[in-house]
Amino acid sequence: MKLEIPYGKESISVEVPEQNLAGIVMPNEVELGDEQSTIFNAIDNPINSKSFEEFLSDAKDVLFIVNDGTRPTPTSKILGILYDKIKDKDIRFIIATGIHRAPTEEELKFIFGEHLDSLRDKIFIHDAKREEDMVFIGKSKNGTEMYVNKLGVEAHKIVIISSVEPHYFAGYTGGRKSFLPGIASYKTIEQNHRYAMRPEAQPLALEGNPVAEDMEDAIKTIQDKEIFSIMAVLDRHQKIYAATAGHIYDSFHAAIKKANEVFAVKIKEKADIVVSVAPYPMDVDLYQSQKAIENGKMALKDGGIIILVSKCRDGIGDKVFFDLLASSSDAKEVLDTIDKGYKLGYHKAARIVEASKKGEIWAITDVEDREIKKAFMKSCPSIQKAVDAAISQKGENAKVLFLMDGSVTVPLIE
Repeated sequence: MKLEIPYGKESISVEVPEQNLAGIVMPNEVELGDEQSTIFNAIDNPINSKSFEEFLSDAKDVLFIVNDGTRPTPTSKILGILYDKIKDKDIRFIIATGIHRAPTEEELKFIFGEHLDSLRDKIFIHDAKREEDMVFIGKSKNGTEMYVNKLGVEAHKIVIISSVEPHYFAGYTGGRKSFLPGIASYKTIEQNHRYAMRPEAQPLALEGNPVAEDMEDAIKTIQDKEIFSIMAVLDRHQKIYAATAGHIYDSFHAAIKKANEVFAVKIKEKADIVVSVAPYPMDVDLYQSQKAIENGKMALKDGGIIILVSKCRDGIGDKVFFDLLASSSDAKEVLDTIDKGYKLGYHKAARIVEASKKGEIWAITDVEDREIKKAFMKSCPSIQKAVDAAISQKGENAKVLFLMDGSVTVPLIE
């Protein structure tokens, strides 16, 4: 069977013998309505909140918190619907980069669409390392010191535009994640993300998940501020399947049910070989593409092979995570270093070496072979050669499962 695998904005082909194909796993197919109507309906029927018009009516100023270009959030579509309601208001936008780099011009166009030029002088890009931009808003029950961008604290009212999908250690993206890590300081994100190595920090998990609990605590510290939240849930084609709006907690939790309908996918059994794809725009670098490895290992038999497919447009990404891997001879050395003192990025390294204990990690990327090797992975020249070699290594009856949107699809055994 011939398959087309997403790679950047294009695709690459691979042929797999029928007897070896365990399945092609994508987010579940769901019935779509009209995208604009879906957004309109959410905004016109907010959950436990005043209407959007009421929310705006007495606003002295409004800060919109929007996702960066590494997430598929349909911000431009939502802004297209809101634009006439907000264009004459005192508005600003902050791009919730967390610890990601600033967006490129192409990514700014993706985020703001046709309104980029008219909004450009109102757009601010969060920089987690600019301590002079941060203000202290309290401590979480886990002891995390909450420093966030002062724009979020000084604004009279806030509108959050985000999307909800599973996240490999925060449970889900969306909602509270716009604050932490979205507009939080580097040291706050570092304190929060160290909990990513806890066994309770899993996809689809909120209760008892220390990362998710920290994020909720960040919002609670400014609970006297009026926030109108708009959450989208995309389908497997990155079209808007559902949307919720209103109260930040309630709109988020309402979107989770819809997100599970799309991204929690049942599989019959684990496979010997899992090809896990990080599609555009989640293929920005190896650091971000690790999410596809994390979800891929959930479908992998012990001792199997994960084949990561990601263009890694910006290369490796975070230097701290890569330097730890590159300077370590084995998994034990990585974990021993982390035990001596956590640094932001180490959680990714820990997750990669934990995955490497379950099975081999191979990679098809644009990253140099020697760098992939330092990251505890085997670089492969093509998807076809990788699949052929993996079948040869695991045996002629080896089963291959393709996870076509591995960054957000959570495979669950039936």
